[in-house]
Amino acid sequence: MSRIGKRPIPIPAKTEVTVDNHTVVVRGPLGETRRSFTDEVSIEVENGAVLVTPRRNAKRTRALWGTYAAHIKNMLKGVNTPYAKDLIVEGVGYRAEVKGKSLVLQVGFSHPVPMLIPEGISVNAEKNAIRVSGIDKEAVGQFAADVRAVKKPEPYKGKGIRYADEVIRRKVGKKAA
Repeated sequence: MSRIGKRPIPIPAKTEVTVDNHTVVVRGPLGETRRSFTDEVSIEVENGAVLVTPRRNAKRTRALWGTYAAHIKNMLKGVNTPYAKDLIVEGVGYRAEVKGKSLVLQVGFSHPVPMLIPEGISVNAEKNAIRVSGIDKEAVGQFAADVRAVKKPEPYKGKGIRYADEVIRRKVGKKAA
């Protein structure tokens, strides 16, 4: 039994939820998100809340029950307050800038690394800080992870791209005798 799935998900003010043929559409002040779900779990809108219930008692269905409830909760939160991830670029000569629809990173390679910014995501880059924001939690997290993967922080000097709240465990380098 899913503890998350059992509870009805309240719909905030100024937000509209429609379910059509296993596709959930959430419209709010910041925009619209849509997601398709399988027919193993039933999704209904009643009395200002979204109800998620499993159609059968199979292991996969019970697993999807809580997952789908969490996805819908994230969609409702995203159209009201945007999700954001902050990244920090550390290193001498390392920088990031937004040029048109791409983020250009200069992180110690012989060439700049351009990254196309996905639709529905906004990126701000100032000095050594990058802020990725948008209404889709999954897309924001994935793009932030892709940016970090370009140059992961190394443990000796801490150079690279890291999350703002990430702590890098530093190692001691060679010692002169």
